[in-house]
Amino acid sequence: MERIDHLEHLDKHLAEELAQVARETIRDELREQTRKQRRTAMLYAASGTVALYAGAAVALAVGLALDTALPDWAAALITAAILGVVAYLLRGAAKPHASRPGAPGRVIGGTPPPGPPSGTGMPYPPMPPIAPGARVPEPGEAPRADDIDPENPHHRG
Repeated sequence: MERIDHLEHLDKHLAEELAQVARETIRDELREQTRKQRRTAMLYAASGTVALYAGAAVALAVGLALDTALPDWAAALITAAILGVVAYLLRGAAKPHASRPGAPGRVIGGTPPPGPPSGTGMPYPPMPPIAPGARVPEPGEAPRADDIDPENPHHRG
């Protein structure tokens, strides 16, 4: 009996050790993934910041170019209008096509209908033409009594 108790102690010790190794492995993997994601996020943020400054420089150049032929206030107003149009176009490009007014599937004055649960555009997976493992009758052969689905009494073979 003592031998079984000793084996149970070894089993518990082994299970605890395996759980500890699994925890450490998962923790290390998550740290590595987080480090990669943090680096990617920092690069995206830096890219966005540089793009913002580049856009400001372009807006300044447009304003200065317009300033040579127009008064200061008119050049600033035209530059602001151009930036507003660009912002509106970018906003429209970011929206999904189905959410635009008059698009099919859109309810005016309400919420759009929910999409299907699957990504295939169908609410449910397609049904196979015959049940898996069912016997397929030969062309011209009359269906046998065991081929008829009892759930569908109006089935015509």
